[in-house]
Amino acid sequence: MSCTEARFSFELYPPRTERAAAALPGTIDRLAAARPDFISVTYGAGGSSRTASLDVLRYILEHTDVSAMAHLTCVGSSHQEAHRLIRDFLDAGVRRFLAVRGDPPADLPEGDDGIGDIRTTAELVQLIHRVQAERVPYGELLVPELQAQAVLEHREHVQIAVAAFPNGHPSSHSVSQDIDALLAKQAAGANLGITQLFFHAEDYLHFAQRAAEAGVTFPILPGIMPVTSPARLKRMLELSGEDLPSDLAIELEVEPTDEGRREIGIAWAARLGQRLLEGGAPGLHLYTFNQHEAVLSVLDRIGALPAATPAASTRASSTTPPKPATAKEPA
Repeated sequence: MSCTEARFSFELYPPRTERAAAALPGTIDRLAAARPDFISVTYGAGGSSRTASLDVLRYILEHTDVSAMAHLTCVGSSHQEAHRLIRDFLDAGVRRFLAVRGDPPADLPEGDDGIGDIRTTAELVQLIHRVQAERVPYGELLVPELQAQAVLEHREHVQIAVAAFPNGHPSSHSVSQDIDALLAKQAAGANLGITQLFFHAEDYLHFAQRAAEAGVTFPILPGIMPVTSPARLKRMLELSGEDLPSDLAIELEVEPTDEGRREIGIAWAARLGQRLLEGGAPGLHLYTFNQHEAVLSVLDRIGALPAATPAASTRASSTTPPKPATAKEPA
């Protein structure tokens, strides 16, 4: 794929402080002005940031022309709670979801796995489709065959992404096991993959090829991030379980200035993105850390931004910024 034709998307998390909440609309506007395919918003395990996530999603839907993707987790949810949450997102206008299993809380009582009623991502994918199908106006359709066709067509309007792990999920025994899990999610109705953070193009390209050979037919977007400080690299490794990219780590450690480290991170991510697109990736999903400058610089350097991308959205910012989350979110 040509870089100029590349699709790209961004990930945000709900703001954690009042100051961050005040700054986030401007960041969203700048990201939206680049015309991404969608902007996704993370969601805390057990519903810890439900209101804050919805506030950010509503801002995207009401103040930009960009599609919003809501993250959903299995952990700690009953069927009733998950059903209500999915309905809330759908009622808000969300038609894209990222369904993930999530990690159980660390302080669980002995014998409690913390998962809840929904045990797997595939079950969550099925539940999203089921809740969406329930919103079809059955009363207007009198012929059962037409009802079934209407449900099918309505379900196709919902995009459900799932996580992919080029180097294997930390709890899995092999990449083959992870690909089998992708096939199960596909059978449940998933139609997009988004990878966990990784640092070498070959990790993604080999994984995508193996997945396609095994029968995974939906596109898998590589997730990348410009890592601009040693502290952020450490945090990313803790979240992803990836091995330390020693060359990047050394470059960041020996560079004495913040500006120099920012340049290193942007240049690294731009080279990675270029290699991925040249290798056949269907697009790029960029983890923003709730900052627009670095990710837009990455896209600019690889020629993926639309021509004459404005510096900011032409739409007015909301006078009510998204509320800060009450619990810590993964980046």
